[in-house]
Amino acid sequence: MRLDKYLKVSRLIKRRTLAKEVADNERVLVNGNPAKPSKELKLGDIVTIEFGTKSVSVRVASLDPKTSKADATTMYEFVEEIKK
Repeated sequence: MRLDKYLKVSRLIKRRTLAKEVADNERVLVNGNPAKPSKELKLGDIVTIEFGTKSVSVRVASLDPKTSKADATTMYEFVEEIKK
């Protein structure tokens, strides 16, 4: 699944266009490397998103393209959250 779609479906970022902008600005890392919105994710990848004052790292646990809002949190496992 593409990175921008994963961020939207998992509800880590609300809109796919916003996920694309964040990735284009190199504020999303996959396994420690800056990633483009078209990066294909695999199970077990570590995705780090840099928000304004914090950084959140999650492990990809599921790549289901159609996930309900209630099940969205099963798509990832929190690894760490760093406040700056």
